Amino acid sequence: MKIALFSDVHSNLPALEAFFESLEKQKPDAVYCLGDLVGYNIWPNEVVNEIRKRKIPTIAGNYDFGVGRMSDDCGCAYKTEEQIENGKLSIAFTNSIIQDDERTYLRTLPAHLRIEFQFNKDQLSLLLVHGSPRKINEYLFEDREEKSTIRMLEQANADILCFGHTHKPYHRILNSGKDGENYFRHMINLGSVGKPKDNDTRGSYAILHIDENSTVLNAASVKVEFIRFAYDIEKAAQAVENSPLPNVFADALRNAN
Repeated sequence: MKIALFSDVHSNLPALEAFFESLEKQKPDAVYCLGDLVGYNIWPNEVVNEIRKRKIPTIAGNYDFGVGRMSDDCGCAYKTEEQIENGKLSIAFTNSIIQDDERTYLRTLPAHLRIEFQFNKDQLSLLLVHGSPRKINEYLFEDREEKSTIRMLEQANADILCFGHTHKPYHRILNSGKDGENYFRHMINLGSVGKPKDNDTRGSYAILHIDENSTVLNAASVKVEFIRFAYDIEKAAQAVENSPLPNVFADALRNAN
């Protein structure tokens, strides 16, 4: 089974359109969106409606949660005064242009999705979150300490945890087995469709490969493929520059940082 997973579109319609073109070539069996449809660009309504039109199961990102409730806080962990001020401008602008029906959709998105697979005698639990199983805006970076990461996965009963939020794709495999036995768990960050931050300006999403031989006993039996796709960055960047949004958001698209 091929499962396509994507996240963090952030109102970038040109990137989303290019993503759908790439997705058609992959021919997945299922598609899921892990949130943050809006923020940072001028097309929140169009992005929401393109995803709704395709009936893609979607969970809420921190930005969706904030805009859905007309909050002035996107739940982003900004560190500098400039970032804080730009963040306020971004969510204020998004709140000013999002339409009522689209806001209602964002407000009613679920927090998590869990999918259970039963293969022979083995069961695999796939958990889809935006930030982490504990918090919608928690950052799970690749260098997170192993013991606490395993504990989090065990508490969430997640054999495969897929998430976004950091905009930096990776696949990490951890062995949580006890007494010398193997029990492999997978952490998969999808990267970002519309606002990558890993110095690669192309959009990113993941294809999860699971079949009847997939098991927690064999790390290689669950496979992850990261897909990168090009899109019209200048169209997205110039849209920012021609709007009330800070130009730093356009620079971030051009530099993927």
